[in-house]
Amino acid sequence: MSPAPDRLTEHVFVRETLRPSGEPSPDAALEPPAWLELLNVAQRQAVTCPDARLLVVAGAGTGKTMTLACRVAWLVATGVPPERILLLTFTRRAAKEMLARAARMQASASASSRDGTVGRGPGRATDRGSGRVWGGTFHAAANRLLRGFGGPVGIRPDFTVMDQADAADLMNLIRGERRLGERDRRFPRKDTLAAIYSRTVNAQIRLAEVLERDYPWCAEEIDGIRDVFGRYVERKRAANVLDYDDLLLYWRALANDRGGGPRMARLFDHVLVDEYQDTNALQADVLTGLVEHGTANLTVVGDDAQAIYAFRSATVRNIFDFPTTFPGTTVIRLEQNYRSVPPVLDASNAVIRLAKQRHEKTLWSARSGAARPVLLTHLDEAAQSDAVCQSVLDARERGIPLRHQAVLFRAAHHSDLLEVELARRNIPFVKYGGLKFLEAAHVKDVLAVLRIFENPRDEVSWFRTLQLLDGVGPAAARRICSDLGVGGGDPAPSSTPMPLRRLLDSPPSVPAAAREGFESLRAMVKMLDESDDRRLPVGTQIDRIAEFLEPAFVRLYPNAGARMRDVEQLANLASGAASRATFLSDLTLDPPASTGDLAGAPHLDEDWLVLSTIHSAKGCEWDEVHVLHASDGCIPSDMATGDAEQIEEERRLLYVALTRAKDRLFVHFPLRYHVGGRPRSDRHSYAQLSRFLAPSVREHFDERTSFSDDEAGVASQ
Repeated sequence: MSPAPDRLTEHVFVRETLRPSGEPSPDAALEPPAWLELLNVAQRQAVTCPDARLLVVAGAGTGKTMTLACRVAWLVATGVPPERILLLTFTRRAAKEMLARAARMQASASASSRDGTVGRGPGRATDRGSGRVWGGTFHAAANRLLRGFGGPVGIRPDFTVMDQADAADLMNLIRGERRLGERDRRFPRKDTLAAIYSRTVNAQIRLAEVLERDYPWCAEEIDGIRDVFGRYVERKRAANVLDYDDLLLYWRALANDRGGGPRMARLFDHVLVDEYQDTNALQADVLTGLVEHGTANLTVVGDDAQAIYAFRSATVRNIFDFPTTFPGTTVIRLEQNYRSVPPVLDASNAVIRLAKQRHEKTLWSARSGAARPVLLTHLDEAAQSDAVCQSVLDARERGIPLRHQAVLFRAAHHSDLLEVELARRNIPFVKYGGLKFLEAAHVKDVLAVLRIFENPRDEVSWFRTLQLLDGVGPAAARRICSDLGVGGGDPAPSSTPMPLRRLLDSPPSVPAAAREGFESLRAMVKMLDESDDRRLPVGTQIDRIAEFLEPAFVRLYPNAGARMRDVEQLANLASGAASRATFLSDLTLDPPASTGDLAGAPHLDEDWLVLSTIHSAKGCEWDEVHVLHASDGCIPSDMATGDAEQIEEERRLLYVALTRAKDRLFVHFPLRYHVGGRPRSDRHSYAQLSRFLAPSVREHFDERTSFSDDEAGVASQ
């Protein structure tokens, strides 16, 4: 199987080339490219705005991606060198899509220019050969910039990057060494520690405040947590490893450094940021540093009404405060929606209109369609599931494929009863969420071995790899690491042999059960360590590692054959990488969601219904949408009503759910909930309609029930 095209490139960034052809013509009058006429008035203003500070408040379905892509193309067309534009997005895929669109527009404009239909205008860029827009995620940008400019903040360019799971594993290793789990009180486990650390860094909040607000049960363990974090930082520094949060921390430090900051900022004439409502405090600080040190122009695009990622430390304050943070900002609102019919927008506008604070805007649509949203009240969850299934099948008979319909819910377990009913009725479905590809244990095993060759002092990777040997547990793995000169928190003296050389020249002792596997490890290390990474493709390196790991997979995991096929996909992906370092950085910073993400779209004979949490549905759209459990305790979640900010985010979450619908929208409200979700249970509780569906909102819905008056009377007894 061929590797996924353009998934991994020579650099961390998507590198779509924007090379307008033709020589600049200072005497020619600038004529607008033909594609500019395809934009509405507000979009055109956003694309061509000459102001240095620009905030584009782009409502749901208003063509945000097209607008941002057109602005990139416009900047290049009017003379900005492509390599002096930095486009920051939240996924590599988004950057790739925008830059590909911009490239097509620019190519079209160039062709029109050759035909004499569009003037070339002053300042148009020439073909610079290597001129390419910098496009990618914040973390990818930080990775590349720190490798080139990180010296002033103490960063060596050969660092490796840990993903979030690896960071948790290192904290767990320290937790075990400090025996913090052996006391008479519960101490947070590794994933909780990693979450606390990340929130402290990204939200720029003191540890005590994070514990008090988000992890109150951990508050008494603050001294132990602080000790783990301190040693965690020391171990990373000693191993020349950065985690996700470090990338932003050091980028901010570099952006604010008196020497390195101006040098880096002068790389860019324009910085453009997508989904600005999803940025955190660190990312906002980075942008402030870039602007203060010389980046001349900053454009951000976002929608405060779709700010729903506070659990990732994003803050809606960034988009609210942008005009204050950057005085002289021009604010342009995109309000024409191209996705939904007017009745759906009327209901969505009514929901968000009740928000305590927002950028004023009202979505409207020129689409035809008069079907009003429906608020359906059911006796219980079983009736809700039955009604959803029947509606989905009816729509299918009307010619709407299952995959053009979606069922959305606040939390993953909210679809449990529905999934049972869908299976009973033979309705296939795909549920968004679950274990990501790089979180799978066998994939992490392969990458741990590969990282050892890239950074032989990577303690977490050694610790994981050694425990794959039969008879080697955590204690033995720690001892072997120590014998190899790995870990401990102090950088090894330059005269100390590298761990790989120690493994080959003076191997440590291992338990008897591990000897065969240990010798296999040494043989594999000898073969790859003596190979030239530049001549041996990364995919081939993974193939050799897979041969070493296959016996461990058979011993440790069920379905070893399927896991080996995953590794084959990983090797296929790696075959297009320029180097091992590039492959590891790219994969860590922009991981595929699943093996299907590597192999391309699945070829299914059957249609399928989409089930998704609302968070996972952001950015998607379907012809018909069902929103489940519109009751207080579900929307808003009873876990997210601690303060006004949390409640407002829950309101925005409902708004995001409603605006996914193109043609028809159904909101479902069960009157009662049985204990354990079992309809036969006598134990149940009654629900209240979501506080977000106030009378001013409900007037935009047709209200129906799925039961008779007699059934309602029996249910209330």
